[in-house]
Amino acid sequence: MELIRMKEVVFGYTEYPCLDNVNLSVMQGEFAAIIGPNGAAKTTLLKLMLGLLKPWTGEIERPGLPAEGRGGTIGYVPQQIASFNSGFPSKVLEFVQSGRYARRRWFARLGAQDHAAVEAALKQVGMWHLRHNRIGELSGGQKQRICIARALAQEPDLLVLDEPATGMDKESRLGFYELMEHQVKRHGRSVVMVTHGLEEALPRIDRVIELKRKEGGDWKCCTTSSCSGHFWPEGSSPC
Repeated sequence: MELIRMKEVVFGYTEYPCLDNVNLSVMQGEFAAIIGPNGAAKTTLLKLMLGLLKPWTGEIERPGLPAEGRGGTIGYVPQQIASFNSGFPSKVLEFVQSGRYARRRWFARLGAQDHAAVEAALKQVGMWHLRHNRIGELSGGQKQRICIARALAQEPDLLVLDEPATGMDKESRLGFYELMEHQVKRHGRSVVMVTHGLEEALPRIDRVIELKRKEGGDWKCCTTSSCSGHFWPEGSSPC
């Protein structure tokens, strides 16, 4: 089943498009990676998928997701969200608990199911033992983990992650990719992830979506980037 469908999408920030003729579907239960050079509008593509940006032309449909206002179906971790300063007052547990309010009204009391989901999410990213620490005291990699935990605590149908392994060491990155594969295969979720570490993630990826320059295009202003899905057999890599 398609969760998101993009048809002939064109978008840009100036008079020139940075994404042109995008045709892409996100399927239920797949782990997809988005790759491309710096400036290839990967974050822009995610924001279009999520409805945070509106295309100039083309259609973006979400046939496999509930209508707007029925939250809790998408967990989004933007790029650099983990850049909390040292004075950030919230504790880890409070921050991850806030993800549960995507499923309920603010100020409603969290129930046993909510607390269980938060505990499971923090344990999955290896941060349960630091649940009472203040976020400002954490390292960059630890902050990134709790942002991922907050998204997992929402129990989303779709996880959208913009360079989520930033700040993690190699062991943590490999564990993260394993966790995402588990979310897909065990829980039936879809994961869409922008990454520059494709080689490490590739054994667990179902599909690679590459943003590439059209013939004659200019990466400097990204006037003719396009999106296309590619599949590679195990042991191979994209050119």
